[in-house]
Amino acid sequence: MIKSPRRVLCSVAVASCLPYLGLKVAWISGSHVGIPSGSPLLEHRARMAAVNSLTVLMDAAVILLAVLLTRPWGLRVPAWTLVFPVWVATGLLVPIMTGFPLHLLLRGLDGTVSEPSGSGSEPFLHAWVFGVVYTGFIVQGLALGTLFLLYARDRWGHVWRGRMGELPDESGASARQTGAVTACVLALFPLVTHMMWACGSTAGLNAGRVADRDTDFYVLEATFVCFALAAVLGACLLAFRRARRVPVAAALALAWVGSGVLACWGGWLVLASLTAVADSADRPTTLMHLTYAGQMLVGFLVAALVARFAAGRSAGSSTGASAGVSAGRATEDLATKRAA
Repeated sequence: MIKSPRRVLCSVAVASCLPYLGLKVAWISGSHVGIPSGSPLLEHRARMAAVNSLTVLMDAAVILLAVLLTRPWGLRVPAWTLVFPVWVATGLLVPIMTGFPLHLLLRGLDGTVSEPSGSGSEPFLHAWVFGVVYTGFIVQGLALGTLFLLYARDRWGHVWRGRMGELPDESGASARQTGAVTACVLALFPLVTHMMWACGSTAGLNAGRVADRDTDFYVLEATFVCFALAAVLGACLLAFRRARRVPVAAALALAWVGSGVLACWGGWLVLASLTAVADSADRPTTLMHLTYAGQMLVGFLVAALVARFAAGRSAGSSTGASAGVSAGRATEDLATKRAA
């Protein structure tokens, strides 16, 4: 019996999680597989176990999301219980999906991006671990993203149909535009700092980060710059609606992905800074703290604009809302028959 494309994608997403989960469980259990003998990770075992346990739960959530997006009962879950974790997954996975291939391309072309200056410290992990883990993340992102697009098309397809010039006039335009302008202003600070670091400046970086700058560092910083620009561009398109020929889907995609990257990576870096050892070379500086907190704030603000836009579009016309509900019910019925 041939499986449906959605079930195949679900199986791929689940399978891609297994190498990462296997490594994390092994490390929590005390194994040193993939960890060099002199790695700093071995110096703080309790903190490493706590962080690894958190990431195990995060990757297990990917499996749950993949199943939810495939099964008929997934169409009945409240929207926020699905949209928020998918937005978080998008924000965490997209920089890896774009940055890791670019890193490999630069290495393959013998790019001139500088390597770590060398602090005499041992690497955190063996090189093969990054290849296995990041490849799994890329497959996860592709499979989960495709599943979510198919699911969202069935349930909320009416939200992103058409072009910006076709949107009806709605109340609250001034509040929407004020929010977009605020996001642009707040984004200037993290945008400038990430651009400085991507161009080679060491201003505001801690000693450990300065010593460990390599291709990954520069690619990640450049990635943050690109997604910050995407977030504010998407917010402005949704708020001002001046680009009448731009598809609504394109504006939503820019705001969705950009806000997710800024908020979720900013939050992750803030969390990592809180667990750093006091007086260590890896403890974030004040400028790093402000940059991560600033990008997180911008990400949540743009995400709020996206949520407001989607809610307004859904409730904007009773006809559109009824059509969306009918389409969702019809899709659920088809999914139930297919599963049976």
